[in-house]
Amino acid sequence: MARTDAIVLGAGIVGTSIALQLAKRGMSVALVDRGGIGEETSYGNSGAIEGSTTYPPAFPSNLAALMRVALKQGSDANYHFGFLPKVTPWLWAFRAASRPDRILETARLNRPLFERAIPEHDTLMAESGASQYARKNGWLKLYRSEEGFTGLQPELRLAREFGLAFEVLDAAGVKALEPSLNPVFKRAVFWPGVVSLSNPLAVTKAYAARFSALGGVTLRGDARSLHRSGAGWRVDTEQGPLDTSAAIVALGPWAPDVLAPLGIKLPFGFKRGYHRHYKTEGNATLSRPVIDVANGYLITPMQQGTRLTTGAEFAARDAAPTPVQFERLMPHLRDLFPLGERADDKTWLGARPCFPDSRPVIGRAPGQKGLWLAVGHAHWGLTLGPVTGRLIGEMMAGETPFCDPAPYAAERFL
Repeated sequence: MARTDAIVLGAGIVGTSIALQLAKRGMSVALVDRGGIGEETSYGNSGAIEGSTTYPPAFPSNLAALMRVALKQGSDANYHFGFLPKVTPWLWAFRAASRPDRILETARLNRPLFERAIPEHDTLMAESGASQYARKNGWLKLYRSEEGFTGLQPELRLAREFGLAFEVLDAAGVKALEPSLNPVFKRAVFWPGVVSLSNPLAVTKAYAARFSALGGVTLRGDARSLHRSGAGWRVDTEQGPLDTSAAIVALGPWAPDVLAPLGIKLPFGFKRGYHRHYKTEGNATLSRPVIDVANGYLITPMQQGTRLTTGAEFAARDAAPTPVQFERLMPHLRDLFPLGERADDKTWLGARPCFPDSRPVIGRAPGQKGLWLAVGHAHWGLTLGPVTGRLIGEMMAGETPFCDPAPYAAERFL
């Protein structure tokens, strides 16, 4: 019977980062997934490491925005009618967590993670030879109305308090950074501290390769086989059963499939999202991620082409794809940037696991000795993977954590 110090379940960016951080601390670690490294939820994202993030997403704050979503007239959100009864309790909790005082509280509680996000990525990228994928030239958020920009002021005040650099730009200022963008917006904010990746999958695979170089083992197996074995845990893999005293669940949207049978029921929600890759027309260029805030999409240069990501879709995790948001956003995108033909014929779909208070769960699983959780990273899995790995590694190794882990404990939901 094979045995190891720790088993990490889930080989996305969060799980891979945890496995690497544990291996760096001298532990024998097995990284277990039923698929390949970084090929599920971690594959589809903006490629941004959002160290400058302050406010989390919020429930629509005015009736017009809410009605636009309800009537499926906007491109920033979509939903399946049949899923509404199931998701309504989560939405009510999300709405309560979107009050101004709660938003501010969440921003402050999450800040230690975001503050360390880029330094932890920098360290792992340097160690794994992946620094060439990083662009340190920030990102742009565009606002098509003065009202939209005015609503940003509380976030900018908090950014000043946190010491985050930003620059408010007009159309001329944006053109100096991105000459191919058409001036169809009123204002923009440039966040120079954001780092973006030209190939997030390659970075995750580089971290996995570094993990292997340190003696870590990657195995194929189904995380749902996790069960008690004596005082520890056992997982079935293609290479046979594997025993450990410590198992870490980093399964993204599939975490409930493992946790619910163990009696751990957390208020998971799922925001599905899509992306496609495109060519550009003529000699148009794009050098950093650009977000059209009002219309809820992002474009960013990737090695595969210009990636276009949609806003959120509220639907069952495993429901059939309904990529209608592309049709709704395309008129807005094409008047902003000369997007060309598709660069591939794939439409990627993934589900992002979110808790209503927009904080991840990082730490011990309640009532289950030797079980650890790193779940619910929402839109920030790529951003927070390495820093989550550091926090879990410090806690498991008995080191002093770099920040207080209490705000991310699962017990807040019990």
